[in-house]
Amino acid sequence: MARESPVTKNSLPNLVTIVGRGVPSSYEITVDGEIEMIDADHREEATIISGGTAEGSIEVGVQRFRFSGQMANVRLVDWNGVEAPDSLNTPTVNIEYGAAER
Repeated sequence: MARESPVTKNSLPNLVTIVGRGVPSSYEITVDGEIEMIDADHREEATIISGGTAEGSIEVGVQRFRFSGQMANVRLVDWNGVEAPDSLNTPTVNIEYGAAER
């Protein structure tokens, strides 16, 4: 049985950045490929990564993920349960296709 090749940074050409706004918020991002947290350990950040989905929370700071494929869904909810775009407190999300390595 052939082994699948490991996921490398070259196979994850796209970047999504989540920026906290000082208010506890939850996020869920789904891609139609693979996704991997960078610059941090997803276990330390209490971020769940399963297949093409990453789910976690953020208050301040930045969380970055590299991914393959296309962004399929982004869901943001503030601490009151109000979803973006109805809440001004949800994190900012930046998506960059073909992002250079940093």
